[in-house]
Amino acid sequence: MVLSEPYWDHHIPLPKLGPLHSRLVTAFVALICFINSYNGDFVFDDSEAIINNKDLNPDTPLSNIWKNDFWGSNLSSNSSHKSYRPLTVLTFRINYLLAGGLHPIGFHMLNVALHCVISVLMIDVFAILIGGLVHDGRGVKLNLSPKASFLAALFFAAHPVHTESVAGIVGRADLLCALFFQLSFLVYCKAFQGGDKKFSVLWIFSSILLCAVAMLCKEQGITVLGVNAAFDILMVCNLDIYELAHRLLVLLFLGGSFLLYARWRIMGTGPPSFTEVDNPASFAENVILRIVNYNYYYSLNAWLLLCPWWLCFDWSMGCVPLIKSATDWRIVWPLLLWCCLMGLVYQALCSQDSNKRSPVLHTSDFIGLMSSLTFSFLAQVHYNVGKNLADRGNQSAAVKYYREAVRLHPKYVHAMNNLGNILKERNELEEAEELLSSAVHIQPDFAAAWMNLGIVQNSLKKFDKAEQSYWNAIKFRKKYPDCYYNLGRLYADLNRSIDALNAWRNATMLKPDHSLAWNNMVILLDNTGNLAQAELIGKEALKILPKDHTIMFSLANVLGKQEKYKESEGFFLNALKINPNVASCHGNLAVLYHRWGKLDLAKRHYELSLRLDPNAPGTKENYNMLKRKLEQRQRTVG
Repeated sequence: MVLSEPYWDHHIPLPKLGPLHSRLVTAFVALICFINSYNGDFVFDDSEAIINNKDLNPDTPLSNIWKNDFWGSNLSSNSSHKSYRPLTVLTFRINYLLAGGLHPIGFHMLNVALHCVISVLMIDVFAILIGGLVHDGRGVKLNLSPKASFLAALFFAAHPVHTESVAGIVGRADLLCALFFQLSFLVYCKAFQGGDKKFSVLWIFSSILLCAVAMLCKEQGITVLGVNAAFDILMVCNLDIYELAHRLLVLLFLGGSFLLYARWRIMGTGPPSFTEVDNPASFAENVILRIVNYNYYYSLNAWLLLCPWWLCFDWSMGCVPLIKSATDWRIVWPLLLWCCLMGLVYQALCSQDSNKRSPVLHTSDFIGLMSSLTFSFLAQVHYNVGKNLADRGNQSAAVKYYREAVRLHPKYVHAMNNLGNILKERNELEEAEELLSSAVHIQPDFAAAWMNLGIVQNSLKKFDKAEQSYWNAIKFRKKYPDCYYNLGRLYADLNRSIDALNAWRNATMLKPDHSLAWNNMVILLDNTGNLAQAELIGKEALKILPKDHTIMFSLANVLGKQEKYKESEGFFLNALKINPNVASCHGNLAVLYHRWGKLDLAKRHYELSLRLDPNAPGTKENYNMLKRKLEQRQRTVG
């Protein structure tokens, strides 16, 4: 057989570069196009996946990344999206460790570097898809379309559709998934370097292993098995059923089945729960409308590959209105897409020169698949802008964006929940209650909204309704320590001390480091005269939270009331070492010294307290009382 480049490759107006130079040029193009993102900040979904994700902190056990989802929630939680991407989170954690904290430049630079590597590998991928899988007599793979594969890789490196995956830090999941997707495909192709339809089982198993790694970066990684299977059927086996049965079905099918089963078990053998906002097409009135809308998304995606002038990092909340009837002119686009695809299939399989054309079909399939990886990662525009503003303390602006999110999508329960929280903090309780009530009416299992509704109702003194809302939240999220904490506060307001203590104890059992629940137990026991029990609870809490100055403060108060002055002094001083600018701590330590008879020390800490807070309740009166006592003692001495 004479090996030659496709007849059209030499017509491409590009210089024929060697393998090294073509890779360097491709990497350079990828770098130049996206390097301007290096100094970006954490934005949108970065706040949940990175800033608020405790799994990035080196103090958090490394094993947590294997138990939690991409956002740091336990996979067993009802609120988890089941997005299991532990290897992506591990890279975030490494960024955090190397930078010594949350400094975005390192996160961005790694994203850009990954894009450069992926773009370079695309030369090898396109070389196989365009020029075919061909080896010389020594088994070395040949690139029969060097210019075409180089040009395709350049388009990939510079394509604007990758902007979110590269410039957005959470896009790391797409990048890592794409990297191992490529490696799995290339390793699978390496299994056939012997020729004569011989294959290496070791390389095929290596490909399946790399598929598993891609899947641990982002769920869509498992689709590489489908690409490998299509490549095997069409370009290796040439539809040879005997070869197909002995290789593809046995190895790929079993490997894929095992990975899917493992993923299903990790998810807790149950699917994630999504709302209409997350996937509006899935909530269309009937199956036909759902299919039409799915295909419209495909056509929109295909158009963005050809003309990426209308890019958006989020297509939800009405950005892409649903097609609801046959009279909607947009129904033409899915029809046009399928006509084009069928035309390509016909040209690839039925034309006289199909042997030369067939790889074109695979190239378009692969590009579509890679773009779908990018397209699948979409956030919620107005919601995320509002959330970002709220995280930065700009609540007035956040309210504006949340309201717009609800206007565009009246059933957007997460926007309602966050807007309700801000209104609650601004004491606009009636509107907050209305919004949160609407949210739980739309999505009855929305545990966070039930809890927030309970907080608002408690503030409105609707205690019975608040209690029921809290229990509804716990019903839908069994392990909900914050809800137990708020339920305890409700019971404390109603003077149901035993119920309050039980609720807070439940909170600390579910979340041992729940400082507020521990502290409230100590304070409630102190206020009800159960000093010995308060002391035990306080010391138990400090075994878990040895540097919590609020618990030290509360325990010191309890010990002072029991006249254990020396021990109480130690906890007050330790609390002040951690946070020396707490006026109440200085004030209460002064009261301790006052009772203990150490009047000079009492005077010093009263003055420190008043310096920090001139209006500290009771401190000024106690200080004046001490000054009279000191003056009286001075007169007596004199």
